[in-house]
Amino acid sequence: MIQQALDAIGGILTSSGFANCSWQNLVMIAIACVLIYLAIGRGFEPLLLLPIAFGMLLANIPVANLNSYAAPYIDPVTGKEMAGSLIYYLYQGVKLGIYPPLIFLGIGCMTDFGPLIANPKSFLLGAAAQGGIFFTFIGATMLGFTPQEAGSIGIIGGADGPTAIFVTSKLAPDLLGAIAIAAYSYMALVPIIQPPIMKLLTTKKERAVVMETLRPVSKIEKIVFPIMVTLIVSFLVPDAAPLVGMLMLGNLMRESGVVERLSKTAQNELMNIITIFLGVTVGATATAERFLDPKTLKIIALGLIAFCVGTACGVLLGKLMYVLSKGKINPLIGSAGVSAVPMAARVSQKVGQKENPANFLLMHAMGPNVAGVIGSAVAAGVLINICK
Repeated sequence: MIQQALDAIGGILTSSGFANCSWQNLVMIAIACVLIYLAIGRGFEPLLLLPIAFGMLLANIPVANLNSYAAPYIDPVTGKEMAGSLIYYLYQGVKLGIYPPLIFLGIGCMTDFGPLIANPKSFLLGAAAQGGIFFTFIGATMLGFTPQEAGSIGIIGGADGPTAIFVTSKLAPDLLGAIAIAAYSYMALVPIIQPPIMKLLTTKKERAVVMETLRPVSKIEKIVFPIMVTLIVSFLVPDAAPLVGMLMLGNLMRESGVVERLSKTAQNELMNIITIFLGVTVGATATAERFLDPKTLKIIALGLIAFCVGTACGVLLGKLMYVLSKGKINPLIGSAGVSAVPMAARVSQKVGQKENPANFLLMHAMGPNVAGVIGSAVAAGVLINICK
């Protein structure tokens, strides 16, 4: 009896995670704990960074089989079909491209396109800020990445987590964990990364420019806008239709005023549920064998370059518009062309107000900022089209 008990205990111990843990598992668990600290202790994009980090933690617990790749299989001993892990089934929403468009639906319900409609030139700034995506795409291919991998890396420059996940899930699923962590990390670091670039590329006089108040936008304009954008973008770049279509559907629900209950559900309950599923399953792709690779460091470095170049492109076009408008446009709003809404717009406001306390750039910067959301979705469609 005692021997049987000892054998049972021995069997439990040898099949436990403690007996099967490798140094790679420990490193990944440590990284997950650091990300949890950044989300909770420092407030870095906690809504997605926290579930991503915990998904990474689950994926690297030995034997537990809680990663996004733990698919159904045939047991070699019994011949029975074994079910996949919980994370695997939830991950199908990422793999099939379902979760990111639903996130865009919620974003659309929360977004006011009024500043963009009032100042259509903001579209140019939003487009310019996507320059970092294509610059890095070309650079990554020159460094030996496949076109699919390069497209997934370049999209980090849009500073849009759901878009980065959408593109990567279609082009390079193996890189999903590294891409998602890089994208959301740089989104969280917008207030740290952008100001030095903005100050380097502008003069004190340019940063102090006070812009004229935007014109009022009518309700009919706000209703027609999402319909027109959906049609134009979807006809030009069909691969961008899932993201742009859901974004504009959400915005139309918001602006129509007749489906308030649906709008509130999309931006609250639905978006919260999808955020949990998306974060945990994307984090659970970051297994040790996939994440601990020299390629991961290159991805993180190239993602930073993409984001910095995108910011610089937006500011430089802002400087050109400053010259052409004879000093009426503050070039700082160009940095908000990246798709980190509304954080990038707030950074433009903060940097501008330091030079001129009476300056109020927030609403002007929101135009390029929401244009950047559309621009990153269009860039995603272009990359998917040329790389698939």
